[in-house]
Amino acid sequence: MKNIKIILCFLAIVSCTKEPITVTTKDYHLLVDKLTEVMIHDIFSPPVASRIYAYPNIAAYQVLNNTNGNYASLSGKLNGLNISNSIVIDENTNKELAALIAYLDVAKELVFSKEKITTFRDSLYNNWEAKNNTEFNLAKKEALKVSSNIISWMNNDQYKETRTMPEFTVYSDDPSRWQPTPPAYMKGIEPHWNKIRTFVLDSAAQFKPIPPPKFSLEKGSDFYNELIDLYNLTNKITEKGNESEEVAIAQFWDCNPYVAVNKGHFMFASKKITPGAHWIGICKIATQKTNSDFNKTVFAYTKTSIAIADAFISCWDEKYRSNLIRPETLINKYIDENWNPLLQTPPFPEYTSGHSVVSGASSRVLTNIFGDNFQFDDTTEIPYGLPVRSYDSFNKAADEAAISRVYGGIHYNSAVVEGLTQGINVGNFVIDNLQLTK
Repeated sequence: MKNIKIILCFLAIVSCTKEPITVTTKDYHLLVDKLTEVMIHDIFSPPVASRIYAYPNIAAYQVLNNTNGNYASLSGKLNGLNISNSIVIDENTNKELAALIAYLDVAKELVFSKEKITTFRDSLYNNWEAKNNTEFNLAKKEALKVSSNIISWMNNDQYKETRTMPEFTVYSDDPSRWQPTPPAYMKGIEPHWNKIRTFVLDSAAQFKPIPPPKFSLEKGSDFYNELIDLYNLTNKITEKGNESEEVAIAQFWDCNPYVAVNKGHFMFASKKITPGAHWIGICKIATQKTNSDFNKTVFAYTKTSIAIADAFISCWDEKYRSNLIRPETLINKYIDENWNPLLQTPPFPEYTSGHSVVSGASSRVLTNIFGDNFQFDDTTEIPYGLPVRSYDSFNKAADEAAISRVYGGIHYNSAVVEGLTQGINVGNFVIDNLQLTK
């Protein structure tokens, strides 16, 4: 009988022993991928998507580094972010677990389909709590300290105010001004994005590019030469057929989150990732290839997403300043009414090229983190039916992303050349002014 009591007591002790919760980089990638999935479903524009990526990464990063982290705190380094000194993470906290919780807490505040995030979150919560409710509850309590602070800061970035600002006035007697393009003829999106608080930049206009070539349809003028060069180039690409390298490049970097498709009397959207999402995907590839630990993975995502967000603010500031008409409008009206660009023209002014700016900024930050001549296979577009493309460096990928917009017939050459320079300037500024490694 005595032996039976001892055995029962031992079994009771074992049954009360809680399994530690192990968190890996795979778990963090899963959260980022889930957020991307929800953004595709909700069809967020490229600028808005960049904001949605930035804040959850910042929250996760700050949990890891608010006190005694491997990297410096973001408090005082991002515009308007001042974390209270009273927010101290309990030293017994599973900080990696808390980082995931903070990420989810902020992410659910940024999307339309909040239930998709909360359902996903609750399934994770249930698993973590079942493994070790004490460890989970402490991590959750500490995570929400930081995430609530990040949400309060986030809610003061002027995003809500821009939702009620006037729509963009389209029509004008000025022939150089942007007009809506087929097939959906959508209004210009996010005309007030330059009013969003920047993360690191001093202002939206800090890296204001040189103006585009002066508008002129006179043969021999700089502007007309760019227009006719684009027309001739895209015709040559079309003659080569869909198997040409230029077509492959244009399609790979299309990254249009809302491609309008007509079928009979109906129009529907073919959903894809945004330019920012493509570079977030490249960040994931780089962290996986280098076997980056949890802290470096979150650091890389955070710094890259901040650069992407500031790049969009910088680019959109110029787009609605220069307010330049798209090639499709001019070619159809003055050169060839039957011409169509290879890619669907997105609904906002032409100059500068958003993908070029974002690619320039992202490539600089990723190069700073992972080094130059970083060879990688870009698998980002596989879910959308496109093959893998390989690059010898982030900078070469950015160069290709930029020229893809000319191949696609949606940008003049100046927009991609100056856009890439603009983005590189943004990226370099983020590198120089957001030094987080200790």
